[in-house]
Amino acid sequence: MTLLNVLIDFARTGRIGPLNCGMSLAEAEDLLGPGRPHPAHIMKGPDIDGYPYSWGGLQLVVTQRAVSGIWVNLWPGSTAKLPPLVLPDSESFEATVLREELTTALDTAGCHHEVNPVLTFGAQSSIITRPAEVCAVFSLPGRNHHVPHRDRHYLDVIHKHTA
Repeated sequence: MTLLNVLIDFARTGRIGPLNCGMSLAEAEDLLGPGRPHPAHIMKGPDIDGYPYSWGGLQLVVTQRAVSGIWVNLWPGSTAKLPPLVLPDSESFEATVLREELTTALDTAGCHHEVNPVLTFGAQSSIITRPAEVCAVFSLPGRNHHVPHRDRHYLDVIHKHTA
């Protein structure tokens, strides 16, 4: 399994393996192991809503102790880490995904996507998949991103959240 396979499956289904919005945080931690809670959870307790628990590049946003959002954060030009449940047999992976690479793979997989006008502005662009409503956000590389093409858009984050 490659990172691109994980991203395409997520874009098509809104799930990452058995992880899905609506499951309890306890169920997610049973699958992934204990997450690293956002400092707000540590300061205000486990009932504070809207802050993520992290497992490397994977973040689960928690509302009322249930998963309300799934985020895969990438750092173009570097390597990142995802839990083995998400990307088996990979300690770390190349985190550079061009916009054209992802959209072509989505087209090949038959996954409908359209421009997300809410998150498309300036040097940033975004798409949303249908019917899973997974959002991918792309941007031009920053100074600290070591990428071969400084004028092309790279995937920064792909996420899904419930209303």
